[in-house]
This record gives sequence, C-alpha cells and structure tokens, in this order.
Amino acid sequence: MGIAFSEAPTLLMRTKESLQRSSEFLLSEVGLEPAYIAQQPIISCYSLEGRLRPWYYVVKFLKENGLLKRDLNYYTIVKVTEKAFRKKFICPHKEVAPHLAEDYDSACKGDVRTNFRFT
Repeated sequence: MGIAFSEAPTLLMRTKESLQRSSEFLLSEVGLEPAYIAQQPIISCYSLEGRLRPWYYVVKFLKENGLLKRDLNYYTIVKVTEKAFRKKFICPHKEVAPHLAEDYDSACKGDVRTNFRFT
C-alpha cells in the first residue's frame, strides 16, 4: 500500500468510502485483478462517476457492438484526457451510434445506463 501512495499521492486525498466504491467497481464490474490496480494506483484517483464508470460503459458498448477493433488495456483507456477520449472513442462512431455522445454525457452527469443506445 505504501508503494501505491508513493506513486499516486493523490490517493491520500480520497475518502475511504470513495476508494472503496472505486475498488468495488474496478474489481466486480470491470473485472480487474487487485494486483493490476496496485500496479496502476492512479486509476483509483479518477472520479468513479465522472470518468471510470462512463468511460467503461462507452468502451463496453463499442466492444459489444464490434466497433472497437482491438482489446485495450483499461489503464490505457482511462489515462487519456477527456478531449482525447471523445476523439478516439466517441466521435468516430457518431454515424453508426448517434446516441453515444448523448448517453456518455448523461452517464457523466450521474445517469448511469449500463446499456447505451445504438439507434
């Protein structure tokens, strides 16, 4: 745990409840291993509601619908900026998934849909 705090000191500013909710999501829903989270502790510093959950559902939607050509490492996905995320994962699919941007924006505001709309 000490290594995690030295690599991501902002973890110290997170509440126990916030870290627990993020960890539960990353382990149970995303399916990450505890060792993976320990190797990339910065993941736990990102907002669950504003980043981790919405970005996960976008990528999950793209994978399930054959719109993502390769399997990406979760950290690779969440470490990019908001602008880069939109450019890479939302904008290229606006023709085939016209509601993706709207569903993503709703998810970022707390309206978490586990199933984004295709049409």
